[in-house]
Amino acid sequence: MSPSVPGGKASLVVPAFDERERIERAMSEIAAWRRGRPGGWDWEVIVVDDGSSDGTGEIASRAAEKANLPIVLLRHPENRGKGAALRTGVLASTGDPLLVSDTDLSTPLGEWAKLAERLPTHPVAIGSRAIDEELVRKRQPFYRQWMGKTFNGFVRLIAVRGIHDTQCGFKLFRGDVARDLFRRARIDRFAYDVEILYLARRDGLAIAEVPVLWFNSPESKVSVVRDSLRMLRDLVRIRWIHRRPPMGAENR
Repeated sequence: MSPSVPGGKASLVVPAFDERERIERAMSEIAAWRRGRPGGWDWEVIVVDDGSSDGTGEIASRAAEKANLPIVLLRHPENRGKGAALRTGVLASTGDPLLVSDTDLSTPLGEWAKLAERLPTHPVAIGSRAIDEELVRKRQPFYRQWMGKTFNGFVRLIAVRGIHDTQCGFKLFRGDVARDLFRRARIDRFAYDVEILYLARRDGLAIAEVPVLWFNSPESKVSVVRDSLRMLRDLVRIRWIHRRPPMGAENR
């Protein structure tokens, strides 16, 4: 199914956890981007406060009101993880297409147009920092680059082959595809990207990996030791959780 025609509703989903230092700027930049009606769509903006303890939700609400930005603010009573937050937001969405973006807006929202060009033929279009590294205008520290490349090597070996960068937090989906994939997802934290792409690839969906501008934000929520080990564990869990073939696979 192709994305809805311009003039309909599209969705932007933004997860947020303890983002009081960045959420106000994010709301301002999203408001400015949305006023231009990108792609001709009326964009609903869904912010998911993932159990923040620093008033992120309240600040987001006030900042959105100040910027004249209508948002849907959803809350988790406790922190569950980025994957869980996106699942909540995506399943509450009604738009087509659907864009997910990190709160830090490391990839400027205007880059969505590059992904949108591929959506008619690729139901999943993902931003990538690895295809054209000249577009990475502000790089991560060396140890985080090494961590990312090592993790991606395991991703290609265990779960999803042929994708250079699964972890860029800027992805565009056809709305119905996004809601179906996230409905079946089970990984709550940072390896959610791999699970979504694993499910998409298993369903035979075309995935476009598109080079995008990217500016590192130093306030990363990813712990080098704790989250790296958790993500490696979740890679194995993805294969185990989804070990059964998808419904109707025997008839394909």
